[in-house]
Amino acid sequence: MSTSTRLLDTRGRGAVAPEFLVSPTMLDLVSPSGDRGGMMLGQGVKGEPLTVSVLRPTPTRMVVVGGLYLARQIALRAMATGAWIIIATGRPQAWQPVVRAAGQGPDGRPSQLVQLRRLSPADLPRPTEDMPLLVIHDGGHVPQELFPPRAPWQTTMYVLPYLHPQASSTANNADLVLLQRLPMGQAQLAGQMWRLRPQMFQQLTQLKDDQVIAMGQDMWAHLRLYTTPTEQQILGAVRRGD
Repeated sequence: MSTSTRLLDTRGRGAVAPEFLVSPTMLDLVSPSGDRGGMMLGQGVKGEPLTVSVLRPTPTRMVVVGGLYLARQIALRAMATGAWIIIATGRPQAWQPVVRAAGQGPDGRPSQLVQLRRLSPADLPRPTEDMPLLVIHDGGHVPQELFPPRAPWQTTMYVLPYLHPQASSTANNADLVLLQRLPMGQAQLAGQMWRLRPQMFQQLTQLKDDQVIAMGQDMWAHLRLYTTPTEQQILGAVRRGD
């Protein structure tokens, strides 16, 4: 990799991500390091590392469109920064690799850093700078607003298996969108939702399994996912679907 790291905020500008404390063992286990705590997602077109500030001192909304692999990888890397992870899902078995990766607490029980919840409203932990919160809403292609980001240091990530016209509100209100390869019909829908130029939504149809478009206000970044050997042991090989 290049020694320089590009750090993007959700508006596409250079950003300084907060620093969180986590054990070196956990950091080495699930995440390559990033500048000043940013979450490294992959490499740019010139091979430079691309790091995105996901956990921020403002309420943040993310959307991931594609397979479950990318969403679980983001969960692992957020956990490595010391964040709480709340996963609201109707398919808890699909998230067990992330739960197991969190390990056990001093009492021998599963770590409370990662919690599985049902798809229903519930109280959330109070996030802080030292303990930010990532809420993962894995509720299908038209998610409900069960856990909207309302507090600093809370990020809610909506996992969409595919784009649907009724998800336009969720998609348009996102601070950061991560898009994997889309079939032409959904790419055209993405073009309508975000007013993309034809060459941009056509690019969405040509992405490889390990390629992602990171999109935000004034941001369109093409990246190739970087996966550590240990992440591959936890999640398997990089793939578009599940």
